[in-house]
Amino acid sequence: MTGFTEYLRRKDVRSLLVTGGAGFIGSHLVGRLLKEDEKVIVIDNFDDYYDPKIKRDNIKQYLHNRNFELREVDLRDPEELRGVFQSDKIAKVIHLAARAGVRPSLKNPLLYEEVNIKGTLNLLEVCKDYPVENFIFASSSSVYGTVSTPFVEDENLNKPTSFYAATKQAGELICHTYHYLYSIPTTCLRLFTVYGPRQRPEMAIHKFTRLIDEGREITIFGNGHSKRDYTYISDIIDGIMRVLHKKFDYEVFNLGGSQPIELRELVALIESGLGKKARMRYLPDQPGDLPITFADLTKSRKVLGYNPRIGIKEGIRRFIEWHRSKP
Repeated sequence: MTGFTEYLRRKDVRSLLVTGGAGFIGSHLVGRLLKEDEKVIVIDNFDDYYDPKIKRDNIKQYLHNRNFELREVDLRDPEELRGVFQSDKIAKVIHLAARAGVRPSLKNPLLYEEVNIKGTLNLLEVCKDYPVENFIFASSSSVYGTVSTPFVEDENLNKPTSFYAATKQAGELICHTYHYLYSIPTTCLRLFTVYGPRQRPEMAIHKFTRLIDEGREITIFGNGHSKRDYTYISDIIDGIMRVLHKKFDYEVFNLGGSQPIELRELVALIESGLGKKARMRYLPDQPGDLPITFADLTKSRKVLGYNPRIGIKEGIRRFIEWHRSKP
């Protein structure tokens, strides 16, 4: 017996599938899931957006865990994806994998369409045939574009300012369509500028900390007054776990810190934590960048009980501690 009938008859433990599980957020989530004795399958293609060795280092601590399995799979290959579901009974999917970054998306929009839109379609096509209890899609605060703040989930989204934002907005629409047509329980999580240990090296907090510590110049786009709603990684993982243990038909939630901070104030916090002064070079605003992100958490607090605990000062202190602990 083969195919879907065999899949339904299996009595083995159902697994949680984490796409992009070797990345920054994914590797933290995997650690939390394994602590809860969940069986976790990670798929990651270790692309070259940044050094793949960093991602392999993120997950090497899990490789010998009996509940952990790594599959080097590309979302753009539907047959590879289908093979994962055929060999393991997947209970829930946390879809974190994506081509990240606002500015790089302006240079290569076709790649972002291929990975973020086609990859999500491929995954949902398999979930349509191999039903899952929960499909969680990692969206982004960038989908809000230039709407007024704070950003509320029921905002009419029609002003994306980058190709990355457009692909994430398209991903949400695709998720809703598959929910509507095939009753896939789906939750979209709009994540607000996540930071913490293992953060991608090109992101502001990581890049500024490294360059200031080395006495090198940092680049500030605009006048330093832009604001971001920085969210510490443990708060994001807490939010994902709260969704994982619930079952919604289709919902959208903000996961943020809800305390935007100016870029120049962020730099000052890093300077204070390092005990070093930044050398700054100012350049014009970058196309696609938003002037502010700001999460309204009313719905997330009420429905999920989500409540971010790590403020930016404590988060920066922890990040610098991690930065200095690296070899």
